[in-house]
Amino acid sequence: MKDIQIVVATHKKYQMPKQEIYLPLHVGSKGKEKIGYQTDDIGDNISDKNPYFCELTGLYWAWKNLDAKYIGLCHYRRHFSVRKIITTNENKKFNKILNERQARELLKNTDIILPKKRNYYIENLYSHYKHTMYIETLDETKKIIEEKYPEYVEEFKKLHKRKKAHIFNMLIMKKEILEEYCIWLFDILFELENRIDVTKYDSFHSRFFGRVSELLLDIWINTNKLEYKEIEFVDMQNINWIKKGTAFLLAKFTGKKYTKSF
Repeated sequence: MKDIQIVVATHKKYQMPKQEIYLPLHVGSKGKEKIGYQTDDIGDNISDKNPYFCELTGLYWAWKNLDAKYIGLCHYRRHFSVRKIITTNENKKFNKILNERQARELLKNTDIILPKKRNYYIENLYSHYKHTMYIETLDETKKIIEEKYPEYVEEFKKLHKRKKAHIFNMLIMKKEILEEYCIWLFDILFELENRIDVTKYDSFHSRFFGRVSELLLDIWINTNKLEYKEIEFVDMQNINWIKKGTAFLLAKFTGKKYTKSF
């Protein structure tokens, strides 16, 4: 058994961290041309759900197939870091990615590592989702939780007040904790899949399972009163904040939903 294994979810070739704790994982690889990385279509897997579940097919694969004390998930263009990133140079950014020594040191004092919360400032998490996505997917999720996990409903209601969240589905957890989380998470998402027809959405909005799960993480963490350590994260590709901000304002004030990720 390895101590730490962090899956790097990707759908294409990309510069990857060289540290042994990182495992590049080709998500949605079923039926696709191989790109030289571990694929998520072997063993117990949901690789074929990737067009809808996004990086969660990588989380599912890691949960079911990896044997490590701590298991994590990050993205080919988004990684954990212990330092604030101010450079726009991609190679310099790679030098800031969480390394094995730093990860071991952090995990001496916590069983969960999460990225710094994103603050939406001018609206709560529920209203942000309502303006940018189709709210029925989140509302149906609440119904499922009410039916199957009523002890989580009060925390779900706080989406109407909270403006901060741990997003991107990035995490590092002790395997036993990850297992508890994944059992809960995928039970909800698979039921959501039974209730909502993804074909009525375009390819962008049909990926709502990954977006809903971003909001479910804190609901699970807070309800179970779990302690965690927050660290920085780094975007390997520069974000156009003007385009992102404009799209958000259009969504909020004109009802124009997002049409792509930023």
